[in-house]
Amino acid sequence: MSGHHHNDHGDGGHCHAEHDHSNDITPAIQSLLYTQIDFDKINTLNESAPNVGAAIVKKTWAERLNDSPELESDADEQLLIYIPFTGQVKVHSLLVYTAPTPCAPKTLKLFKNRDDIDFSTASELSLPVPGEDVFELPLNRALWNTTTSITIFVENNWSDGDEDVTKIGYIGFKGQFMALNREPVNVMYEAAANPNDHVAIPGVSGTGSRIMPGQ
Repeated sequence: MSGHHHNDHGDGGHCHAEHDHSNDITPAIQSLLYTQIDFDKINTLNESAPNVGAAIVKKTWAERLNDSPELESDADEQLLIYIPFTGQVKVHSLLVYTAPTPCAPKTLKLFKNRDDIDFSTASELSLPVPGEDVFELPLNRALWNTTTSITIFVENNWSDGDEDVTKIGYIGFKGQFMALNREPVNVMYEAAANPNDHVAIPGVSGTGSRIMPGQ
């Protein structure tokens, strides 16, 4: 199946699809970061109805193929979704489900730990032609090692400009949770037992000597 757009107006619209659940692949549930997402602080720009971006992230793995809720873009095909976590996580991969139509997103850009998006520090991902189940997009684990939020920018969809509406049915993440805000970070950190990482977190050693007033 190629990514070329096929003109099919027979159903009165481009973006309708049927899917079956016969070949579901269940991930290791303990690797899902679902319970570490701060759902109340999710923010979506250019969504056609309020809070639907948050709603598709709130879908559980069992609900991932449900037809609704489904996030739709409004003014054009672009979407921007800010998803914060309740603490620090290592993100291994992004999970996305979209119905197999031209309205499925094609190019994503991901931003780490940014409350102000300037589009200069993005990881760009090209999505495959949508299929019948969730697809998993592996991320560079070293780059996404100390993540407190992810912002997903959907740049375009598979319609080659014919459709202004982009639709997404499910978003999830695989990875490891590092520490809850209420827990001492150094306890969880020492459990990782990798002394080479010590320089990456100022103050963990307790000295703080590298950060001097006035410098």
